[in-house]
Amino acid sequence: MFRILFLMLVLLAGLIAGPYLAGKQGYVLIQTVNTNYELSLVTLVVFFVIAMAVVYVIEWLVRKFFRLSNSTYGWFSRRKRVKAQKQTLQGLIKMDEGNYSKAEKLIAKNAKHSDEPILNFIKAAEAAQQHGDDFNANKYLMEATQLAGSDNLAVELARTRILLLQHKLPAARSSVDSLLVMDNRNPEVLKLAVEIYQQSEAYEALDQILPVIESTNMYSSPQFTALQRDVANGLLDEIMNEEGADGLLAWWQDQPRKRHNDHYVRIGLIQRLIDCNDHESAYDLSVETLKKLALESDLNSVLYAQITRLQASDSSKLIKLLQKRVKNSEESGACCAYRALGYLYVRNAEFDNAADVFKKVVAHKDQLEPNDITMATYVFEQVGEQERAKQLRDEVLKSAMAIDTVALKTTENADRLLLEPAKN
Repeated sequence: MFRILFLMLVLLAGLIAGPYLAGKQGYVLIQTVNTNYELSLVTLVVFFVIAMAVVYVIEWLVRKFFRLSNSTYGWFSRRKRVKAQKQTLQGLIKMDEGNYSKAEKLIAKNAKHSDEPILNFIKAAEAAQQHGDDFNANKYLMEATQLAGSDNLAVELARTRILLLQHKLPAARSSVDSLLVMDNRNPEVLKLAVEIYQQSEAYEALDQILPVIESTNMYSSPQFTALQRDVANGLLDEIMNEEGADGLLAWWQDQPRKRHNDHYVRIGLIQRLIDCNDHESAYDLSVETLKKLALESDLNSVLYAQITRLQASDSSKLIKLLQKRVKNSEESGACCAYRALGYLYVRNAEFDNAADVFKKVVAHKDQLEPNDITMATYVFEQVGEQERAKQLRDEVLKSAMAIDTVALKTTENADRLLLEPAKN
């Protein structure tokens, strides 16, 4: 715009000044080796204007050409990006549909033209691994690492997931340890750590990150409680198998107050101590736990089941606690307590008391356990109640025969259904 204005001003000046200079034009001499050029001043000005106009036109044409080239390049680039986005989206849909081979091709093919090529390579690696192509999965991860660097969280997460899918637990364990160093509060990292530690039975490592998991609220309260109990069981089994009862007791002494107040862990410890044949330690812990355990707790039945296994030298304290429990419990919910009390009476050879208790146990037929009838029959025989013992044995026999009859009828019906199509 400025150049056009400049040319117009020069022409206007020439038109105005031309008549005044018509009689006083003078001349301009341009001399070369063999030729002399003589021009009037007005002619030189006009020539200069025309030359400038030609230069400007050439410049405009050149700029127009390059602008068209840039526009053409931009159009092709945009077309490739749009196509890449469209096919990447199609690939993700194929992944959701379970067509991992097609998904890998669609996502990987357009990685270079994608807005986020790293994500394309990550998803392509996951798709390749899902249909068992370890080689391509590793290749895509290497390309993603080259673009993002070795400390990229998304790439390392994908690498760890793929190692887990390849069942390379030691490598996955090492990888998730590195992820926890990078970001130990990331929910995806923590979930992956939980899965890998559980599969590799690394319960001590899992126990160390439980406080962080709890603070992130990534699990609901029931889910976190289940995770805590799984960790506790894993730790107890590991210590029991490696160090026995002494190791269990030493570990228990080193635990924080919060775990000491966890009745589930206490009962789990009682169970392992009994398995290790340390009944005296299990007995002491049972007495302490029964004193603290609320009457309405769901863990009562679990604790009572362990008490039935106890073979302590002196069960008097536990018997007194159970007697109080039985008195304060509802009749329908006292069956487990009666059972535990009955076993303690039997081991103390107090058969008269045991007989009274087992009468109440067998009265709750819907809560009977397999060994209840056998133990009750034994107790009734010891106190001379032969008729009651015979009655229990007859009931067991009738129940067994009824079950066999039902099973036989079910088998006959199944055979009949199989033979009917053959007859047709």
